[in-house]
Amino acid sequence: MTTRRDFVRNVATATAGAFLGGRGLVDAGVGLLQGPAPARRQVSIGGKRIKVVDIHAHTFVPEVWEVVKNTKLADQAKNNLTGAIALGNPARLQYMDKEGIDYEAINVNGWGYSADRELARDLIKVQNEKISQFCAAHSDRFVGMATVALQHPDLAADQLDEAVKKLGMRGAAIGGSCEGQELSDRKFDPFWAKAEELGVMLFMHPQNAPGTTNNPRLQGKGGLGNTIGNPLETTIALSHLIFEGTLDRFPGLKLIAAHGGGFLPSYADRSDHACMVGPKGCNSDVKLKKAPTEYLKQIYFDSLIFSPEAIRHLVAQVGAGQIVLGSDYPYPWQLQPVDHIFASASLSDDDKADIVGRTAAKLFNFSA
Repeated sequence: MTTRRDFVRNVATATAGAFLGGRGLVDAGVGLLQGPAPARRQVSIGGKRIKVVDIHAHTFVPEVWEVVKNTKLADQAKNNLTGAIALGNPARLQYMDKEGIDYEAINVNGWGYSADRELARDLIKVQNEKISQFCAAHSDRFVGMATVALQHPDLAADQLDEAVKKLGMRGAAIGGSCEGQELSDRKFDPFWAKAEELGVMLFMHPQNAPGTTNNPRLQGKGGLGNTIGNPLETTIALSHLIFEGTLDRFPGLKLIAAHGGGFLPSYADRSDHACMVGPKGCNSDVKLKKAPTEYLKQIYFDSLIFSPEAIRHLVAQVGAGQIVLGSDYPYPWQLQPVDHIFASASLSDDDKADIVGRTAAKLFNFSA
């Protein structure tokens, strides 16, 4: 009988398969992809061809099932083994071609943070190796974001180091918190230090968490756990990183915040005013090196907000050079990401070119 340990040792030699099927919200997002594959769209701005980079694109590695099927993580995994989200599903390239997306930086949304050290090590090994293999086989279209076991910060640092140096991955995807703990807690410093040392991108995406997505007040109609809870999770996470000095301790961190940074950029001046009101309103024991809003220029934000006015405001707050394209594939939140940017009349051609590809190309270290 094959054990989990046997599987982990052997999985690196397997090839990524193509997985068909899909359910619910994901089906709604990719239903338009059934039928003949569309011609590949090429995006030009001001008469110049622009390579489009989507930095907010989810995937799931079906091979992890052999690792988690007899563990407490099984329920989280079983609904993501097939469908558009599955690594290797041909619907992804069909969608990219239709929308003019040349590259995706694919990531597995933060999950499995409850795993013990051995299970976390095995799970991350499979995920990172399979993503690396897939991206190596399709290097003209994909770059990979590693997964890490944040609940074990020293292990997470080692996993990031291996993913970047041995597997050729361009950064990592992380949640906005870890099993109820803020990532500004000093226990996570070894991971932040490694990310800063390597100079790679960290994509912060919300996941289920107490007090935000799992807040009892967000029950009821409107899907508030997602509609409000997800951007709230990012807002709180970034605020802690600012106010508790993490971004001062690691000024070289490269961090992309999903969903336009949640609510923070839209109400950031209140953070500055808290410091003006008095030390207790801002920070009683950590002296920040600059005003809270200044740290927003140390963070990158995806474009997954929902109107030209929202884009205009985000640019006014952080600058067009801090915004990168995000679709949330395969979820139907912004499935026409390029047209979303083109519809923003407040943007110059240079702004649009930066947002749809040029900035991300620099951050992920490939030519666009």
